[in-house]
Order: sequence, then C-alpha cells, then structure tokens
Amino acid sequence: GGQAGSLRRCSAGGYLTVSIEPLPPVVVGDAVTLKCNFKTDGRMREIVWYRVTDGGTIKQKIFTFDAMFSTNYSHMENYRKREDLVYQSTVRLPEVRISDNGPYECHVGIYDRATREKVVLASGNIVLNVMAPPTSISVVAADTPAPFSRYQAQNFTLVCVVAGGKPAPLVYFKRDGEPIEVTPLPEPPGSGGSGSSSSPEGRAPRNLLHRDLDDTKVPKPLWAAEAEARGGRPAGTAEPPRGLAAERGPVTEAIPETVVSREFPRWVHVAEPIYYVRHAQAPVSDGTVEARATLTWTLNPQIDNEALFSCEVKHPALSMPMQAEVTLVAPKGPKITMTPTRARVGDTVRILVQGFQNEVFPEPLFTWTRVGSRLLDGSAEHDGKELVLERVPAELNGSMYRCTAQNPLGSTDTHTRLIVFGTALASPPPGTGRARRHGGTQVAPGDRDAPRSNLASQLGHP
Repeated sequence: GGQAGSLRRCSAGGYLTVSIEPLPPVVVGDAVTLKCNFKTDGRMREIVWYRVTDGGTIKQKIFTFDAMFSTNYSHMENYRKREDLVYQSTVRLPEVRISDNGPYECHVGIYDRATREKVVLASGNIVLNVMAPPTSISVVAADTPAPFSRYQAQNFTLVCVVAGGKPAPLVYFKRDGEPIEVTPLPEPPGSGGSGSSSSPEGRAPRNLLHRDLDDTKVPKPLWAAEAEARGGRPAGTAEPPRGLAAERGPVTEAIPETVVSREFPRWVHVAEPIYYVRHAQAPVSDGTVEARATLTWTLNPQIDNEALFSCEVKHPALSMPMQAEVTLVAPKGPKITMTPTRARVGDTVRILVQGFQNEVFPEPLFTWTRVGSRLLDGSAEHDGKELVLERVPAELNGSMYRCTAQNPLGSTDTHTRLIVFGTALASPPPGTGRARRHGGTQVAPGDRDAPRSNLASQLGHP
C-alpha cells in the first residue's frame, strides 16, 4: 500500500515529521503491525490512529495516546539522535480480516515551543491491502439436464465458479491435464450478440464436425454422384451447421455410400475443437469477488465421452493453484428399483432410478413411458428420476415401463415389467406349474388375461 507523511514546522524553529512504514499486501489471517514513525524536537502532546472508511467520509479512532493523562511511554521506543527525539507508535492487528482492508492514518500533535497553548499536528497515511484466497471452486454444466442428439452437433458449456477471493483470481481450463487454447468471447453464445458466432479476428470459426451418412438416409443415386464429381452439390445434401460450429470456408460435404452402425453415426472430427471462453466477475458484499469462467465448444460425443476437464485457479494468496475437475460421461447401466417388490391391486408403486454403473456427468434427463400405451395418469411420458403409479389396478399387471436416461454425451434405455398380485393370483389353479419368466421378471401363474406388451412380442417371448 502507499504511504505519505508530513512535516510541520513550529513558530520557534521546532519541527515534527510523521510517516507510516509501507507494507506489502497481506493475507487474511496474518498478524499485521502498522508502524508510525515520527521525529520532533518538541514535546509530544498526543498520538491518534484512525481507520478511514466509506471513501474517506468516516474516520474511526482505533488508538489514542494522550500525554496529558499518561506518563507511560513504555509502548514507544525513543532514543536520542543528535538533538532529535525519534518515536515509533505501533498498532497490531492479530488476525487481519477482509474488512480491515483500506486506509489508515497516524496523527501526531506536539506543543508549539513558542506558545505552550498551541498544538502543532502532522499525519501519515497508508493503505492496507488485504488479500483473501478463494474459498470454493466448482465446475458445473450449463443448461442441464439436457437431451442427447444423435443427428445434430450441439454446443456444450462448462461453467467454473470461484468464490471468496480478493483480488479476482486467474481462472483457466485444462483438458486431460493439458491447458486448452481458447478464443475469448465478448458475450455468451446464443445471446444474439455479434461476438457469439465469430472469433475476434473476424474470420468464421471452423466447422468441428462433419457427419457421414447414417443408416436413415438412402444411398446416393448415380446422377448425384456424377454431379458431385463435376464439383456440384448433390441435391438434398444437408447444409453444415451454422452458428458457433460454422465453416471457415465453403466445403462440399462428401457423402460416401456406406451404411453406418445403428448405434452411432460416425462423427468425423475435421479439426481440433475451437473452445470459446468468457470471464465474468461479480463483487460480493464482504469485499471478495465471485469469478465465473465459461468454456463452450461443439460437443463430439465420440471423443468427448470420458474426457477429463479441469478448472484451475491462480491467486497471489495461494501457494499453489486450486482446481476442480469433472469427467464427461454418458449414462450406462441404470439401476432401477420398484417398491413394493410384490405389488398388490390398490398399492401405490414407485419405480426409481437409483444410480448407474458409472459416475454420470452432466446430470441426466430421465423420461418414463409405458410401452404400447399411455401412463396410468393418461400422459404419454413422465420426467424425473421416479415414476409413481397411484393405486394400481389389476389391468396394469404385465405392463412394461421404459426409462430413458440421457445427457448430451449419450442415451440409454432400461425396461422393467410391473407384476400386480391380486386375490385371484394368490392361489394358482392346480396343474399350472411354476411361474413363467418374461425377460427375467417373474410373471405370476394364472395371469392368463394380462395385457401383452408390444415389446414382449418383439423380443420373441411366448
């Protein structure tokens, strides 16, 4: 912090100089000693320390020494130096807080040598700069839960939130431990601003993804292939995606006559992804700053699934960077439970996704449907981790429910069959033998009139 002092001369040739020793920035929790040095050949009258707040409008006394009422000089070191008296007054802050940040003043008064009634005043000041390391760091995905798209390139955004720091920290992203080269964005993508779809140099960013033909498209007719060979664009070819994933220049999309696996179309990674970053800071009432960094790119589920992204923070009050990390993972192997395990007519049945074989990030979107029919409440689908069937009727026996869990990296379906035990099912007719099994789920014997699901017949069950 800065320092300033003043020199006052008395009418009879005496003098008083005051200065506060400069201090480097200090960290919250440190012990801090403010030192006010003053030199005079006069007799001291008083020392007052002030803390200055509200932009200089309020001065709060934090220490007063009045020579009229005290003969105790023990807290000051004074020694003879030629004819001058040199003093030092200290104020100690044992555990500095952010609220201690700001200007301090040391005012000293001596008696004028000529007229004993008159007091000569001089002062020194310093700005105490208190730093605080960030207290928390987290990485979240923007706009979640969000669906997976097999056929359209999607933009994806990670947000790193760092709170509790003063001054604002330096925030940057890494992928698989390597720093990411980023293009700064003046405003977030999709906000409609001119900066959202082009880099600062004014050139349009590269298209990150070309898609090969997937199996929903028909092979290209011969005339289209000939037209393409002459440099034309075959009719019906989809325009490449625009916006954040736009082309650097006109590129004709080649569509080979291949059938691509049903599981996943081949996303072709043309070039390194372009990562856009945006930084924002918001002051907090306690004097610290909340810093947010957003990283946006066009998601490529084939190469981004299981990629490790970390957000790191450098700060002058930290000896080493803080970091938070997430691994992007598509949902796999949902674990579904049904309660009660033996449902009877009139029971309320809860079907719940309890978890997955793996950690999933970002948060999945869950959608429940009943195969071949509407849900019990008449709706086509239900969103959420849990499906509740109130007071189940006997007609739901054997009904099949599908849960789709998806995030931007992938999608998975799980089916479960509801068995409703009613009074008629409690004692099976003799000779029916043991229970049949459907897809590994028990179906009660005697359940001859249960509705058959379309899926069961597709799966080739008897």
